[in-house]
Amino acid sequence: LSSYMIGETEVTQELWEAVMGKSLSQIASENGKETYGVGANYPMYYISWNDCQEFITKLNNLTGKNFRLPTEAEWEYAARGGNKSQGYKYSGSNTIDDVTWYYDNSSSIIHPVATKMPNELGLYDMSGSVWEWCSDWYSSSYYSSSSQNNPTGPASGSYRVFRGGSWNYDARYCRVSYRNDSSPTKRFNYLGLRLAL
Repeated sequence: LSSYMIGETEVTQELWEAVMGKSLSQIASENGKETYGVGANYPMYYISWNDCQEFITKLNNLTGKNFRLPTEAEWEYAARGGNKSQGYKYSGSNTIDDVTWYYDNSSSIIHPVATKMPNELGLYDMSGSVWEWCSDWYSSSYYSSSSQNNPTGPASGSYRVFRGGSWNYDARYCRVSYRNDSSPTKRFNYLGLRLAL
């Protein structure tokens, strides 16, 4: 992988509202959805992959930067601790309760970002909290045994990748190796994003 930067936390509701002009509560109300955690430092959720692209375009116009979603390879490298990796099952520990909110400890609500221990790179909540969209199209045969530079997955597809597990999923889904996917138009109460640059 070439050098890149990745967000210390998931995109918060405060940042989303500042860029998009609409709060999580407004989005949930408009779509007849229930909220599971609302506040400035809570991760944003109920956002589709397509919504993320709109947010990123507006953020880039405001900042003059080139933010984007991480590739799946970038996401996993960062979640595993990069070149400081200790080989943990979850991002930052083999003891899941130390590093994340998931089904067994979340009390069925979403919690603010960065309230558990970070991983080896100082990144929070890459296991659990909310799943995080990646830029790649999903393929079940994505990983290859051959060496690759900056892999980006297939050129097209029907579903986009998301990674990391969430507050309402069991521990096994929060492993840094676990992969998931959904239509880029879908919005869920457990799915948000983290920025890359």
